[in-house]
Amino acid sequence: MTTEHLTTQTFVSTLPAAPDLVWRHATRFAGINGELYPWLRMTAPPGVTALDPGTIEPGRPLFRSWLLLGGVLPVEYDDLVLDEIVPGRRFLERSSMLTSRVWEHERTVEPLDGGTRLTDRVSFAPRWEPLRPLMASVVGLVFRHRHRRLARRYRAAA
Repeated sequence: MTTEHLTTQTFVSTLPAAPDLVWRHATRFAGINGELYPWLRMTAPPGVTALDPGTIEPGRPLFRSWLLLGGVLPVEYDDLVLDEIVPGRRFLERSSMLTSRVWEHERTVEPLDGGTRLTDRVSFAPRWEPLRPLMASVVGLVFRHRHRRLARRYRAAA
């Protein structure tokens, strides 16, 4: 864990779907990009369709993923590193990005009676301190959007 000052935000949704279904969606790029649509899209190398725990070495860089505004314009990148992954339950990404020296994204999937609680905890330290308020706003907008998309997806499937 870094000693830098991190801005942290947490987003929680209760979804009417089985935890294994929510986990599969949350670790596949089609699912991730479904959450980000239509604002952003994350790229992955050819042939990489999911964050597969069997192929991930915790703490080792996986690849650079570009975030494309509207699915086409590169606006940010994520040098993706998963420090921890508990299949079906949790991952902890600790990466660096174009705008952030430190980017941490922890996603947990917890079973509930009749559904799942999905929690995203996002922390960052901007490369340029004056960006912190803007980044906090953008992160909030993006993750609230992701959770609305998740709610819509699973409400429709219920």
